[in-house]
Amino acid sequence: MVRYLVPLVIFVVMVGFLYFGLSLNPRDVPSPLVGKPAPQFELSQLHEAEQIISRDSNLGKVWLLNVWASWCVSCRQEHPVFMQLARSGEVPIYGLNYKDERDAAIEWLQDFGNPYVMSAHDLNGRVGVDYGVYGVPETYVIDKQGVIRYKHTGPVTPQALQDTILPLVRELKG
Repeated sequence: MVRYLVPLVIFVVMVGFLYFGLSLNPRDVPSPLVGKPAPQFELSQLHEAEQIISRDSNLGKVWLLNVWASWCVSCRQEHPVFMQLARSGEVPIYGLNYKDERDAAIEWLQDFGNPYVMSAHDLNGRVGVDYGVYGVPETYVIDKQGVIRYKHTGPVTPQALQDTILPLVRELKG
């Protein structure tokens, strides 16, 4: 009897793990940086290469950091959401142009609109690595003290913006 029961129990446990694994959202990639200070960076601005932008430039305000690139198909999908958010003025959006040619990125913003207060140019992806970027687009909510409070992997949808990102921004603004 036991020799039939052991394989049955193992099978039931494996089905349970499979069911649980398939119910997870593959876009929910946990970030060890949530709740910790955003990594420091100093990069040239996309439009003005001689000007520097850093994480500390935004201390004292709640802001979004959107990692994007002109070669990113999903970035086009979320771009209208950021254009609308920028028009609302509810939260400043800063861009981190990731592993992209400067001219291509500037042309992309000219073609589709520029929702960013400014974009940092991360040509070699070093800052992206520091932020734990798995792929573009990714968006971070950063609080007044420079702490990452939320990471959204993949394109930001209107629903994600309304249900998760903006309520958190409003709470952090206090």
